[in-house]
Amino acid sequence: MLTLICALIPVLSAYGLTVSTLKHTHHDIDPDPPGKDSRRHREAGAQEVMLVGPRRTVTVAAGPSSFPLLALVARLRPVDLVLVEGFREKAYPKIEVWRAALGKPRAVPETAVLAVATVRADMASVPPPLGVPVLDLDDPAAVAAFLIDRLGLSRPETMRDNG
Repeated sequence: MLTLICALIPVLSAYGLTVSTLKHTHHDIDPDPPGKDSRRHREAGAQEVMLVGPRRTVTVAAGPSSFPLLALVARLRPVDLVLVEGFREKAYPKIEVWRAALGKPRAVPETAVLAVATVRADMASVPPPLGVPVLDLDDPAAVAAFLIDRLGLSRPETMRDNG
């Protein structure tokens, strides 16, 4: 299943917007294989290790991820829009993805929700409280247009071909 963020990135990019993402995970992450120098740097006590290659740069910081969300966003390169996944408890504008098939209530406090996105068949059954638009999860172009308009981002009249 394609996530909403994965579907939005190419659409927003086709409008000429630059996009970065920030994803929270509950899983322990370790991009450094044992025995590599960058891993040894961390094991020796470095608080942060930046690994720079010809096509990618990876930063690994020691300790818990208790950085404020805005501090994490500030570490990213300047872009038009940062899409954030997770961080439910943080106060930032969200599009809540809700799926009836999961049998769970909505999880995000209404005050933080810009809209709810769900599959077309479930659009009429989104649980209250509601007071925000309900968007079609399977129409990333409409979700992107909503974001662009709601956030006041400028976009050209037509999308460019990213192919």
